[in-house]
Amino acid sequence: MAEIQFSKGTKESVVPNIKVTRSRNKDGGTATFYFDAPDALADTSTVEITGLYLVDSEGEIVSRDVKGKFINGKPSAIESKLIMTSAAEWERFLRFMERYAEENGLGLEKS
Repeated sequence: MAEIQFSKGTKESVVPNIKVTRSRNKDGGTATFYFDAPDALADTSTVEITGLYLVDSEGEIVSRDVKGKFINGKPSAIESKLIMTSAAEWERFLRFMERYAEENGLGLEKS
């Protein structure tokens, strides 16, 4: 089980575009998640967005850096950043991503 949530307990079904960069000292890195038309922004949604929660069998990883994107005054996308400052955080994130990728059929594209 690996899922992404914007409100605890509410799974986001839209699979994001994820860009990951490693820090120069190799101790951490940054992951940028971009959700185009996520469930959390649907007209019928009653979810209060409180953060980005990456939930799996090990627990959860939390980021409060969540921004909405608007087109003509209507919410259209969400962008969130997760900053990892240690090798342990980086490894934990990679374990989550392996589980999430397996469940959602994602692949790795190196630049």
